[in-house]
Amino acid sequence: MAGSLRSRSRRNIDETVEDVHSGVSPIQALGVDNTSSDIEIYAKEVLHALVADNLPPTPNNFSLYFDRLLEDKSETLRKQIHSMLELEESNDAENTILLEQSLKQGFGSIKSILGVTANLYKNMSLMTKILDKRKRELADNPEIKEAMGVLGSLEGDVSKLNSILKTQSSQMKTIYDDTAKIVKNVENETIFDNKFGVYNRRYLLTKIEKEIGLIKEFNHSSSLIMIQLNRDLKATVKNEKAVVLMTRTIARLLLKTSRRSDIVAHYGNGIFAMLLKHTDVESAKKASERLIELVSNSNFFLADREIELRISIGVTDVDAFHSVEEIVVSAMDGIETAYKDKNRDFAVSLRSSK
Repeated sequence: MAGSLRSRSRRNIDETVEDVHSGVSPIQALGVDNTSSDIEIYAKEVLHALVADNLPPTPNNFSLYFDRLLEDKSETLRKQIHSMLELEESNDAENTILLEQSLKQGFGSIKSILGVTANLYKNMSLMTKILDKRKRELADNPEIKEAMGVLGSLEGDVSKLNSILKTQSSQMKTIYDDTAKIVKNVENETIFDNKFGVYNRRYLLTKIEKEIGLIKEFNHSSSLIMIQLNRDLKATVKNEKAVVLMTRTIARLLLKTSRRSDIVAHYGNGIFAMLLKHTDVESAKKASERLIELVSNSNFFLADREIELRISIGVTDVDAFHSVEEIVVSAMDGIETAYKDKNRDFAVSLRSSK
C-alpha cells in the first residue's frame, strides 16, 4: 500500500489546493451545502487535500494541513479559527514543558532553602565567637562571677544548638545533592530550553530523525532552516548582556512567525533552528525572507542607541538519503555562506543524493 502511494504524484502543500477532478473545486466535490459553517467547510477541504496528496488522514497530518492551508484563507476565517484553537487544552508537549518548568522552579526553591540554612549556620558560628569574646572580657573582671556562670551556661546552650544546626545543614546538603542528581537526569530527557523559551537541541534532533522516517514512507518535502544573530552585529555591540537580549528577541520573533506544526528550537550557542514539515526549499526560502523582514523591522534599543537587528539564515532540505547530522551541517553551511555574502542574509545549501 505504501509503495503504491509513493508511486503516485504529490503536490507541495504550500501550493493552492485544487480538486483532482477537472474543473471542480474541493468544496463542490465534497457536496457541502450553503448551510454548513465556514469551519466545517474548511475542515472538509483539509481532509480533501490530504486524500488528494495521498497522505493518510491521521490526527498529526490533519493538524499539519489544517495550519498550512489556513494561510491562504481570509483574515476573518483565520481569526475565527485561531480564537477557537486558543480555547483548546494544551497538547502533550506543552504539558511536558510546564512540568519541566515546575520541576526546575522546585529545584530552585530547594537551592534557596539550602542557602538560607547555610547563612543561618554561619550566623550561629559568629554568635559562638562573639560569646567567646565576651567571656574573655568578663574573665578580666573577677568580681562578676555570677555573670560568668550565666555566660558559661549560655555558651553551652549555643554550642548544642550550633551542633544540631550543623548536623541538619549537612543533611540538607545531602538532600540537595540527591535532588541535583535527579534534576540532572531529568534535564537529559527534557525537550525545553528555559533560557530562550523554545524547544532544545535534543528535541530538535529527535524530530528531524522522525521526519526523515516519514519522508521515507510518504516521499514528501520538508526543510530545515538555521538562524543566527549576525556576527558583525555581535562584534559591533560588544556587550554580552545586550547580545543575550537580542538573541532572546530573535527567539520570540521565531515563535511569532512560526506555525503550530513548525518546530522552533535552540540548537546551541545562540543558533536556532526551524523544522518546516511538508515544506519544500522554495517555500522555506519565502519563510526565511519573511523572517528576515520581521527581524529587520524589530529594532533593538541599547541605552540611547537604536540597533537594527540582523540575522544569517541557512536553508536546506530534509530527505531520506542523509543523516540528521548531515542535514544539520548542511544548514550550518548555509549560515556560513550567507554570512560571507554581504549582499544577502540567507543561503540555500543542498547535498548531492546518495
